[in-house]
Amino acid sequence: MAMTGSTPCSSMSNHTKERVTMTKVTLENFYSNLIAQHEEREMRQKKLEKVMEEEGLKDEEKRLRRSAHARKETEFLRLKRTRLGLEDFESLKVIGRGAFGEVRLVQKKDTGHVYAMKILRKADMLEKEQVGHIRAERDILVEADSLWVVKMFYSFQDKLNLYLIMEFLPGGDMMTLLMKKDTLTEEETQFYIAETVLAIDSIHQLGFIHRDIKPDNLLLDSKDLQQDGRDALAHFVLVFFGGVHTLLRFLWNNHLM
Repeated sequence: MAMTGSTPCSSMSNHTKERVTMTKVTLENFYSNLIAQHEEREMRQKKLEKVMEEEGLKDEEKRLRRSAHARKETEFLRLKRTRLGLEDFESLKVIGRGAFGEVRLVQKKDTGHVYAMKILRKADMLEKEQVGHIRAERDILVEADSLWVVKMFYSFQDKLNLYLIMEFLPGGDMMTLLMKKDTLTEEETQFYIAETVLAIDSIHQLGFIHRDIKPDNLLLDSKDLQQDGRDALAHFVLVFFGGVHTLLRFLWNNHLM
């Protein structure tokens, strides 16, 4: 009887391909993060040494400063390894719903800080084969240090859901603003269009494109355009919500377009 070889990639089910892709991305992210953390530690150490040289510290003073720095690094690593869960947050109210779940306003119990908790159902993501897109969304929220991208502080999961703990912006979204005001003034229109252009450009500068630009996905960090007689810091923040082809890395970076 002829032996059959391994199943060719072309005959894999979409679910299997998604799992393979997810595993590959997970491993790549793990080792990429290890390298990045090592480089960051080296940079902090070099910065410390430079500062001590500039201050002209004596050897004993340098030793004490290095010991204090090492203790801080150890505590930093300990905090990074701390596992969070639902029990660490108090749910205040539901503030949004999406294709795979909902967004809740939550408060971290130990600090009192308020966040937006995005809850994504794993079963729905797997069924609709969107794991890769959700992971891409999470990665850019972690990678992007931009005024124009909503910040993500923590992420964790349980058997049913994936949880993204993100910055809470009290200004709501552009759709709500349009429904409330009906018509914007010329000055307001110019302001919001300019902010939108800057926000989208910042994403392009990071090497990504956002394929779901709409009023619902433009958030405001302030409810008022004017505060204290001047323009408020009512900056648009792009949010990647829903996970269905909302994010795509620029293909021409790899000369594929």
